[in-house]
This record gives sequence, structure tokens and C-alpha cells, in this order.
Amino acid sequence: MKIIETKLFAGQREVIIKFIAKDKKSAALNFARALKLSVNDLINFPYKCRQSDYHHSKQIRDMTFKGYTIVYRVDETEEMIEILEIFNRNKPL
Repeated sequence: MKIIETKLFAGQREVIIKFIAKDKKSAALNFARALKLSVNDLINFPYKCRQSDYHHSKQIRDMTFKGYTIVYRVDETEEMIEILEIFNRNKPL
């Protein structure tokens, strides 16, 4: 399986990292690295996270990461995981 990131996810991730960096740059770097590792780990276990609360498809899942929700879609026919978005509903961006 391969991992594909949507433009929406990439943009949201950058906003979050910049927000964290305002307070502490090293924390932003650590967040970015840990996020990448967690997303890449989905290749081994694509269905390890719960079915999405926001979508009605078993292929769309929600991963919780440091207070953020990462929504992704598993496409077995294309052998890919599409990272759709990342957000924290308790923090406005």
C-alpha cells in the first residue's frame, strides 16, 4: 500500500505546524516527525483506527493523534491510503 496526502490535509498540517512553532519551534518539528511516523504506520495496519464519526463508510477511518483527528480512506483496490484531513474541533484555525 502507498500513502497519498490530499492538498487539504497538507495545508491543514502546515497551519497546525506553524501554529505550534509560534510557541516552540522544536515542538513543531517533533510534532511533524511523530505525525509522519503515525501516518506511515497505517501501511501495516490500515484498519487499526475506528470507523469515522464523520462519514458512513467502513473505508473511511479516524485516527487520533495528540488531540487531532486525522481522517483517512483505505482503498484496497488501488492499494492506497488517502489522508483526507487533520483537525482539532476544539481549536479554531
